[in-house]
Amino acid sequence: MSLRVAPDLLEQAQNGKVSDEAFIDCIRTSLPYAWDMVTGLVNELRNGTAESAQNVEVPPDDEAWGQMFRMMASDSMRNAIQRHFGVQLAFQNCCKAAVFKPDAVEAYERFISPEAQLLNQDPTLINC
Repeated sequence: MSLRVAPDLLEQAQNGKVSDEAFIDCIRTSLPYAWDMVTGLVNELRNGTAESAQNVEVPPDDEAWGQMFRMMASDSMRNAIQRHFGVQLAFQNCCKAAVFKPDAVEAYERFISPEAQLLNQDPTLINC
């Protein structure tokens, strides 16, 4: 299961009324490795002058890899996180995630290009 959903949050979802704040809290507590990685990138982006901040650290174990995959593979989670932080998320693989300033369109397009994906491949990360 990708998220640990509290009974009250499940009831809210069944009634069609889940706030972004409640959903973000569920993501944060269910996927702590992925959340901390994205939060660190957002802080790096906000404290610097670059158009993006990119993670290059390999997740330490299968659980951390799974968290990254679950977070980034979910449109609803990515969209909520983007709204929460006011950034654009991008993902090439479990150890190459990035956050972009909203106006960094060219940098974002380069990052998500086929060329960038191919250049990011590393034979030592076969399980990635």
